[in-house]
Amino acid sequence: MKRYGNLYHKIYNMNNICEAHRNAKKGKSHYREVKQVDANPERYFKCIYYMLKNKSFHNSRYRIFNHFDGGKMRKIYKLPYFPDRIIHHCIMQIVEPIWIKTLIPNTFACIKGRGIHRGVGKIKIALRNKEETKYCLKCDVKKFYPSVNHDILKSILRKKIKDFDLLWLLDGIIDSAPGIPIGNYLSQHLGNLYLSEIDHRMKEIAKCKYYFRYCDDIVILHHDKKYLHEVKNQLIEWLAELKLILKENWQIFPVDSRSIDFLGYRFFHDYTLLRKSTLVMFKRKMNKIKKKYQMMKPISVLSIVMGYYGWLKHANCLNLTRKYINCDIQHIIHKICQQNKIHNPLLSTII
Repeated sequence: MKRYGNLYHKIYNMNNICEAHRNAKKGKSHYREVKQVDANPERYFKCIYYMLKNKSFHNSRYRIFNHFDGGKMRKIYKLPYFPDRIIHHCIMQIVEPIWIKTLIPNTFACIKGRGIHRGVGKIKIALRNKEETKYCLKCDVKKFYPSVNHDILKSILRKKIKDFDLLWLLDGIIDSAPGIPIGNYLSQHLGNLYLSEIDHRMKEIAKCKYYFRYCDDIVILHHDKKYLHEVKNQLIEWLAELKLILKENWQIFPVDSRSIDFLGYRFFHDYTLLRKSTLVMFKRKMNKIKKKYQMMKPISVLSIVMGYYGWLKHANCLNLTRKYINCDIQHIIHKICQQNKIHNPLLSTII
């Protein structure tokens, strides 16, 4: 396995720092911290440059808060924009191409050019083979991010990186919180690396043809239920080597009698629907827009409608789309686009 060195100086290269700031501030230009950096970028960039060059950088203190997401209470760790979030982007711009090479094609979280809808497309293709995808094993890792072992993670990083200065920087970030902190820009990338060996074992040793992973959520399709039970037992053993535990709510079920609830959708062999919670929220949002759009920010209305339309167009939801993104909603969007002199993204797309 090739190991990479001579990387650290590229991270504190001034052009890399400038690009990191441009990437880190996307969608956050209104933040007070971002405005401060934008007011005097040269000063802040030089500060980061010398922090990294002199190895005087230390991970800032996290602001920790609880966030209720998808029925779960999660502990979120937030770092200041300067210098931490910019430095994390500096790191990823250099190491991401190296790390991506170690990942199988069927893992989708936080990877450029893949993402949720790439995964949706691959699952749809797999389900065309009805004979080989009769049964589904769906499972995930119990408290994955808090359970990541730092020593194991560091040993995984050293399999691809031999630059001691870069490893010093990564080790400091890893040791800044228990496990992998949710909310940290590097966390999902490190999580992908941590489970990468599991992915390879599933494909190369267990010979799982239809294997898909998003973060710690795993879906495996096969024609033999007994085989899936054997794979599940093997997965438990391999996770134990990483000091992880398979969550008790794993399921093996026939795809035709149920649906595969994964990536925000419900997959059947012949069609795909939105997840029920997403569907309920979509209906509420559309009804709210019809009643109160005049009191909402125009850009907010546009982003809500187009955000849901982006989900709907990947599912078999034409009647639902026409019912809720109907003439009234399209008229509202057309009016907003005219007032703000922007192109109407819904024009001739639905009705």
